[in-house]
Amino acid sequence: MLTTRPRLTAILLTLLVAASSAAQNALPSDAIPAVRMNAYAEQAVTWMTEYLRVDTTNPPGNEARAAAFFKKVLDAEGIENRVIEYAPGRANLWARIKGSGARRPLILLNHTDVVTSDPARWRVPPFAGEVVEGALYGRGAQDMKDEGLAQLLVMVMLQREKVALDRDVIFLATADEEAEGSGTDWVIANKKDWLADAEYLITEGGSNRLENGQVKYVGVDVAEKTTFWLRVTAHGRPGHGSRPLDASAPNRLVRALGRILDYRPPLKVLPVAEQFLAAMARYETPERAAKFRDIRRALKNRRFRAEVEQDEFLRPLLQNTISVTMLGGSQQTNVIPGEAWANLDVRLLPGEDPKAFLETMRRVVADSNVSVEPLDGEFRVANESPTNTELWAEIERVSARYFPQAPVAPRLTSGYTENQRYRPLGIVCYGFSPHASTDEESRTAHGDNERIRVEEVRRGFRVLFDVVVGVAATR
Repeated sequence: MLTTRPRLTAILLTLLVAASSAAQNALPSDAIPAVRMNAYAEQAVTWMTEYLRVDTTNPPGNEARAAAFFKKVLDAEGIENRVIEYAPGRANLWARIKGSGARRPLILLNHTDVVTSDPARWRVPPFAGEVVEGALYGRGAQDMKDEGLAQLLVMVMLQREKVALDRDVIFLATADEEAEGSGTDWVIANKKDWLADAEYLITEGGSNRLENGQVKYVGVDVAEKTTFWLRVTAHGRPGHGSRPLDASAPNRLVRALGRILDYRPPLKVLPVAEQFLAAMARYETPERAAKFRDIRRALKNRRFRAEVEQDEFLRPLLQNTISVTMLGGSQQTNVIPGEAWANLDVRLLPGEDPKAFLETMRRVVADSNVSVEPLDGEFRVANESPTNTELWAEIERVSARYFPQAPVAPRLTSGYTENQRYRPLGIVCYGFSPHASTDEESRTAHGDNERIRVEEVRRGFRVLFDVVVGVAATR
């Protein structure tokens, strides 16, 4: 008996440690009975189907339709909300579940407009909201009605489950993100009280890349490049197309564009890119992994630098980029115009000086008959948010449960999100998706046959709920 007592004590201690560990690893949604969680999942699919049938194609937008959809749900749940139509057919919606005020608010931001679509290229009509082979099809299924719907479910769950909060949780649905950003601009200019000095904001962005049935990584957008669109305009003597003019405007433009495309902006390593590549090294060949783990050293190799400049994945992370996107000249084939132009989609890394870049482009063009000018007088400096935050830690904790073995990696996005507008207000903004998607599925955003798997609709809101409660609930 004396020999078994220490052994029994050891077993009990082991069980206690295991129980304590399990309690520490438990997520808020674990406390909700399975039957209720299943009901929420069914509700998510029903509402997502309805939401995808709301046509908010921008232009013209008609986002008031989406605001009405949200308001109907929020009113039924008894959640405080406001809708303001700031222009005909264009509306923003704000909703709030109040906390104790012990900590600053958290904003769940989504935009309600979607880009245009060509029904002839789709398997089902873009606003049919139909399920095909386990996926729910509809414009906005990836960008970003999926996340807006998940945010709505989180608000409903917080209300129904009577979650005690230390922070206000704010739901903000804005119009016109895909075009001018007028919805968010209106909020910042006219309703800054809706933001309530928030500490954190979660919106679209990020990528939980699914490969071979496993999430490869959880990418959280913490920084983004900024647009600096330019117009290149060439001037020359006009004439008849039957008599070629070597110095014509179109010829000058083509030569100038050739010089621009041959130009290679310097490669630069920002901390966010360095951290992301180090996290991705595990998926590379040993040789490439070594470069990812010490990217600064790797870029000293001329051969590797050349590889980077041809790599669609690496190049936007490490370099200012230039894409020729629009061209214009004569309206008739037999007329040589006196003016020809091209638009450049330029994306600058955080910290870049747009005036210096503009002067560089002018030197590259090196033709007094070709001008290079900004397309828009307004320039937004690229910005970023830190990762040493409570919200980041909570995303890591929750992701470890839903996406085991997948590293949580900070990302620098080459696109645009409304984070760009809210970070200057002192808000830590992350692009975080609660849904996993394959590369093919992600590419349907702004493309044909945009879709999301039904299983992700049923799961994504739960991931987001656990993050929100983890960072906002009463301690």
